[in-house]
Amino acid sequence: MTARSVRSSVSYQAGQAAEQQVASEYERRGFSIAHHRWRGAGGEIDLIARNADGVVFIEVKKSTSFEAAAARISRRQMDRICASAAQFLETQPGGQLTNGRFDAALVDASGAVQIIENAFGQA
Repeated sequence: MTARSVRSSVSYQAGQAAEQQVASEYERRGFSIAHHRWRGAGGEIDLIARNADGVVFIEVKKSTSFEAAAARISRRQMDRICASAAQFLETQPGGQLTNGRFDAALVDASGAVQIIENAFGQA
């Protein structure tokens, strides 16, 4: 195994662990996790959660700090996630009228989780 493939594997595992931490936090808050890594035409949505109020599309970012994690979410990435979310909503009974929001879930080096609700509306 090359050094690059080891780093890639470690990053993948860290990302998986961060997504699981975030999923657990949403479940603690009363949401059910409908999908992990849902893929649409625009790209992948890390987590899709539901509660009685609607659907939450969650982008998980892990870095050394919350600020560094937040900085890794680009406008282009937000646009791709929105396109995939629109495709996902087409499969829902309420279609595009389904209540939804886009959250950013940030995980720092210590494993702490910070959730920014409606994060894409703040960009």
